[in-house]
Amino acid sequence: MKFSVVITTYNRLDLLRRAINSVLQQTVPCEVVVVDDCSTDETQSYVRSLGDCVVYHRNETNQGHSAAVNTGVEKASGDWIKFLDDDDYLDINCVEQMSCAIALCPDAVICSCIAAQVDSNGVELSRTPKTGPGLAFYIPQTDIHYGMLLELVPFGTPVQVACRRDAFLKTGGWDAQLNTNCDDIDSWIKIAQFGHAIFLNQCLAYRTIWPGAYNQKFSLNQRLDTNILMKEKIYALVAEKHRLQIPSLDHMKDYLKLHWLIVALKQKNLSSFMSMLDTSILSTSAWKLLLNAVYSRKSQMNNERVNKLVLIEA
Repeated sequence: MKFSVVITTYNRLDLLRRAINSVLQQTVPCEVVVVDDCSTDETQSYVRSLGDCVVYHRNETNQGHSAAVNTGVEKASGDWIKFLDDDDYLDINCVEQMSCAIALCPDAVICSCIAAQVDSNGVELSRTPKTGPGLAFYIPQTDIHYGMLLELVPFGTPVQVACRRDAFLKTGGWDAQLNTNCDDIDSWIKIAQFGHAIFLNQCLAYRTIWPGAYNQKFSLNQRLDTNILMKEKIYALVAEKHRLQIPSLDHMKDYLKLHWLIVALKQKNLSSFMSMLDTSILSTSAWKLLLNAVYSRKSQMNNERVNKLVLIEA
């Protein structure tokens, strides 16, 4: 099994150095692919100075994040692709631990881990929650979209995720129309049609929370609209055996509206709050889904839908 780590970058040389170093220092060898989306800083000269230890591609024009990811996967030669944005970085054991997990579940097509959220100075702010039992486990393909719909299976952002290259290529790659507004989630939805999922309850990745992050440019209304689109795609792929157990799509949409209304209130964004305000705030089903998402996701996944796969002895 060979891993390729695909790093996309645009005018963030200081951050890019950290991302590349985190891959070069991995405890097992892996291919490093850097796609430079036509940076105007010193990115090109720096990456070329690294020589043959990095596969470097520079776009002639700026094509956007999704297109850069697709180019990186095309250039990669690994069986598995580890995604990495230039402002994020990996734990030194990330690729090794993912490789061990995948070796025990050869029919898996996607793998995710816990990520630490860090500030611009690398200080940890929080961590993404554990998912399911044990240090690592798998979810059968027929259960994945059910779990995604009810937010019991949060694959997370690119720094957390790896996928099989052939499964990625079958999906046609990332959708440039979404471009950093759930283009990653859209990809996980499609990849999960082709095999099992693995989750590692280990912190193997670091995501930087800062004003320059790509997703900060989207309004709350845009995020709501895209979230609804993702739910519609997931809903259509839920296996037949789960159909009687899931809420209606209209109730899911009301839940999302309620969620983003609360986000707008927390951010004191009155204009977004007023523009999203509708009858969803009166929906008892939406409130139940919200409370379930907050309080019940772990116990429901642990007890009902996860087949445990222990990888490391406690």
